[in-house]
Amino acid sequence: MNPVLSTVRSNSTDETVIEIDGVKKQYRLGTIGGGTLKGDLQSWWARVRGKEDPNSKVDAKMYTKNEKFMALNGVSFTVKKGETIGLIGGNGAGKSTLLKLLSRVTAPTEGEIRIKGRISSMLEVGTGFHPELTGRENIYLNGAILGMKRREVDERIEDIIEFSECRKFIDTPVKRYSSGMFVKLAFSVAAHLNSDIMLMDEVLAVGDMAFQKKCIDKMVSVARDEGKTIIYVSHNMQTIRQLCSRSIVLRKGEVIFDGDVERGIDIYLRNDEVTAKLFNDYTDCHRFNFLTDKVLMDSLEVLDKDRCYYTDGEKVKFRLKMHCNEDVSELSLRFMIHNADQVVIATGACYNFTGCKKGESFEHTFELDITPLASGVYKVLPALFELNELGEVIDCDGVYPGLVFEHAKTTPLNWKSKLYGDVTLTDIVCLD
Repeated sequence: MNPVLSTVRSNSTDETVIEIDGVKKQYRLGTIGGGTLKGDLQSWWARVRGKEDPNSKVDAKMYTKNEKFMALNGVSFTVKKGETIGLIGGNGAGKSTLLKLLSRVTAPTEGEIRIKGRISSMLEVGTGFHPELTGRENIYLNGAILGMKRREVDERIEDIIEFSECRKFIDTPVKRYSSGMFVKLAFSVAAHLNSDIMLMDEVLAVGDMAFQKKCIDKMVSVARDEGKTIIYVSHNMQTIRQLCSRSIVLRKGEVIFDGDVERGIDIYLRNDEVTAKLFNDYTDCHRFNFLTDKVLMDSLEVLDKDRCYYTDGEKVKFRLKMHCNEDVSELSLRFMIHNADQVVIATGACYNFTGCKKGESFEHTFELDITPLASGVYKVLPALFELNELGEVIDCDGVYPGLVFEHAKTTPLNWKSKLYGDVTLTDIVCLD
């Protein structure tokens, strides 16, 4: 299939503004120029002789001429007018590449992209801005890029300047702007000019919190009231929740999920390989380096479960194996429970459950009541600690995630943490 990037054909539905069909994007690694003719010749001559590239970074991998990388591999989906899409995935998943294809920065290697309407994009700070031009001149430049007439920009320029909070500096060359000012003006231009589709790539992370909220509210408004379509890339799951009505999850250049926002975030944040196994080692976990290593955990094994899935009334039962490097008279265990956004939402502890001698290996079985937790996937940071004479906590060892489990509530409510939170209270009692 030959790569195609065009407007939507007449046989498409009126509501569809973007159609992506089997899109692939392949890059050839190690073939980008060095920036100067002299540098390119030096690099070429080194490759011919089988020598190290003199222009490469220290310890950088030497790519051969035939090595290729598939940034996108058969991506297909459609977007309706007025939808707000959250495009999520890890670094290297293909999110930014997809937005560049939609913005016509580059063309697909294979597949078709059909677009209906004008696109405004913010792929990085300062995209589409000329550093030598003033803020006001760049507003007109962006309008011209979108195919707008000067009269159309004139009608919107006051709103753009007011929203950007840059009126004092609007006639200053943007090369003198801070990164935050750049983002404010660039977003204001993208949101107010006459575009049908907005593409946003993690750019709001530069702005301050008040302006981020202002931008989110504006995007919600233009999607709801003006029918604009938004595709938003971010690693901030809270902004994805606030803005988006649909999520698309990319992994290694492929779409692995397309649908409900909460489900998409769950799939993105969850490590399925870790969740599926019993936690009898800490090979893939992050170990904390505390001030003391008097006692270290060797393994955590979940009991009476072939997988870590719990419903109402069930308790997490686990066996913890440890070894002691120094004498400890009273040892305690802390369990810090994180939600899908990796925010600590609950903590439990077992105080002074044992003492141990130097060189001793030992194990204990524990039980944790998770009834108050709402439905969802949770990650746990288990930590061993002792209390000194003043009652201060002295941590010995901690591992994250030492345990991942899923809890399902049996409640008439279709529980969503976005609406109801992560912790359930006891039933409300009617006193009449």
